[in-house]
Amino acid sequence: MPYFWLVIKAIFSSNHTTDSLDTVKQRLASKEAVLIDVRELTEWNEGHLEDAKLVPLSDIRYPQKRIDATKDLSKEEIIYCHCRSGKRVFIATHYLSRDGYDIRPLKAGYKDLLTEGFENAKQE
Repeated sequence: MPYFWLVIKAIFSSNHTTDSLDTVKQRLASKEAVLIDVRELTEWNEGHLEDAKLVPLSDIRYPQKRIDATKDLSKEEIIYCHCRSGKRVFIATHYLSRDGYDIRPLKAGYKDLLTEGFENAKQE
């Protein structure tokens, strides 16, 4: 399937998680879940959340890159994912759920999550 149609299908066949942001915070704090950022490296370098791991959508889209990018993720834990505006998470969800991950896309984007009290990573 051409990428454009995959994007359209992913957007219209997926839903954002119904888990509240308070639930997300609690699960991250108790290590029941992890948070991945599916934005690209340039966006990540401009700022990212303290608890997030970078797993760019450009890596998720290709099988070998996806294997490398997700090698530290467990299929036994909840994986919340975010991007800038809540759209790319659907494409990431399409691929990662097919691979057996419990992936839960967040509607809130990076800046929204900061507003909701998620910690910004310290600049190095």
